[in-house]
Amino acid sequence: MRIHYLFLSFIVLLSSFLSAQDQVAILKGKVKDDITDEYMSNVHVLNLSSVKGAITDSNGDFEIEVKTKDTLYFSYLGFKPLKVTVGNDMITLGIPIFRMTGLSFALEEVIVRPYQLTGYLDIDVQKVPLNPANRYNIPGLPQSGYEAGNRNRSSISKAIGALFNPADFLYNLFGKNPKQMSKLKQMREDDAIKSLLAIKFDREVLVQLLGVERVNIEEILRNCNYSNTFIKEANDLQILEAISGCYEEYKILQL
Repeated sequence: MRIHYLFLSFIVLLSSFLSAQDQVAILKGKVKDDITDEYMSNVHVLNLSSVKGAITDSNGDFEIEVKTKDTLYFSYLGFKPLKVTVGNDMITLGIPIFRMTGLSFALEEVIVRPYQLTGYLDIDVQKVPLNPANRYNIPGLPQSGYEAGNRNRSSISKAIGALFNPADFLYNLFGKNPKQMSKLKQMREDDAIKSLLAIKFDREVLVQLLGVERVNIEEILRNCNYSNTFIKEANDLQILEAISGCYEEYKILQL
């Protein structure tokens, strides 16, 4: 009888523990500069698990929805990103302070090599490299347009091949990560995430949120016929919009 009672008690405690892990809570925290010990404003705090974001105020304070074992990602220009796993103590015991460490950047020498012009227009115009890439616009963004790859015979053949056999073209890019790619819509709807991506160019936040490698992001864009210029120069928000557009086209092809 005693063993039966102990077993029931264990089941109750286990159920309570599991339900507590699944319960959403509001985490209140602060962010400090680890060197100066000053509070940091405008730090982006992302919940990689739920795809939610927050930004610290002038006192370094932030609030964000979390569950136990969620992963928080702290990002600020010039500082090393910080990744933290949420624990029960972090939620229940006071207001945790997260510390970020600054990075030192060394500027590399830039050598500008101008074109060697002769002064004769007919000759000089032939020396200027032409980029035959077409232009396109990303919906919802104010820029006038971006290069989107060459419309040569090989790219056309690749696109036609995708229509007749989409699995070979896109399955390895999207089909193996359906849960991660489903986060695209959430990322586009969160203002804190969008504001961070708009000033980032390193793809690091996209890598963390989507759970893919940077090389995979570049592969997705190339296979969706975006130019190398766009892949290298676009900010992370523009890259997000481009990947989202590719994914929508992929889902249509799968119907």
